[in-house]
Amino acid sequence: MMADTLYLVVPCYNEQEVLSETARRLLDSLAGLLKMELISRDSRVLFVDDGSRDDTWNIIERLADGHPQVMGVKLSRNRGHQNALMAGLMTAKEFADVTISLDADMQDDISVLPAFMKKYYDGAEIVFGVRKSRESDTVFKRSSAQFFYKLLKTFGVEAVYNHADYRLMSRRALNGLSEFGEVNLFLRGIVMQIGYKTSTVEYDRGERLAGESKYPFSKMLGFAFDGITSFSIKPIRMITALGIIIFLVSIAVLIYSLVVNAMGNTVSGWTSTVISVWILGGLQLFAIGIVGEYVGKVYMETKKRPKYIIEKIVK
Repeated sequence: MMADTLYLVVPCYNEQEVLSETARRLLDSLAGLLKMELISRDSRVLFVDDGSRDDTWNIIERLADGHPQVMGVKLSRNRGHQNALMAGLMTAKEFADVTISLDADMQDDISVLPAFMKKYYDGAEIVFGVRKSRESDTVFKRSSAQFFYKLLKTFGVEAVYNHADYRLMSRRALNGLSEFGEVNLFLRGIVMQIGYKTSTVEYDRGERLAGESKYPFSKMLGFAFDGITSFSIKPIRMITALGIIIFLVSIAVLIYSLVVNAMGNTVSGWTSTVISVWILGGLQLFAIGIVGEYVGKVYMETKKRPKYIIEKIVK
């Protein structure tokens, strides 16, 4: 049986410190996969420059000039990791039978790439890279990651626990992904909606080659919120339930006040009134904010603006 063509899709944003070493390791991995007859000679490493402000694109161009197995895509401006990844996957779809997406910092263990390909040849259209454990993480990083996945699960967002964007997708799965036209991308949730046969590969996540993480806690929290509002209406239902509860409580307080007044007792109530006003005001602003988030997403979707614009491709 003839081996299929693999494209390794690597989004990059200000990765000049690691890119040369990353390219060397990935090209070595391709050579190993080729030797094992798991991929064809047309396989490539596809770097996607997400509007970097450093020397990232110049390095990608030099790599493409010096290595026939390196390809580069430059976005016209910074569009964020998810859009950059989508741009790379949709570009690779035109050339590859299968793609594997991974980060440029080499924290994703590339020694398991043969395991990905074997799962693919066994019939899996999508293979998720799943971390074995988070023992190497700091307490804060581990707890924030657990909070992230629990938050998604609580609000009904289907996602693979301890999976980021290290995944294999067949061309058939990529064609399915291309059918999702939303502008607000949360690929971890969208990929789960495609269907087809899936599998997992466990791996140990290593340390960054250099530089700092592009996903601090604040960005991770915002990412989780984007995922929730893109795939669940539970927050709005929670607001509805909270409104009903407050309404029932207010009816009970009204009845209590009428009974107390009928009995001739004087109720000062200044403190409770002020507290009630502040609590209700805060809840109203919170509710308006959540509803506004959904309205804003609908607004952005109706504009049908492009998720990315490719400025240049080198190969």
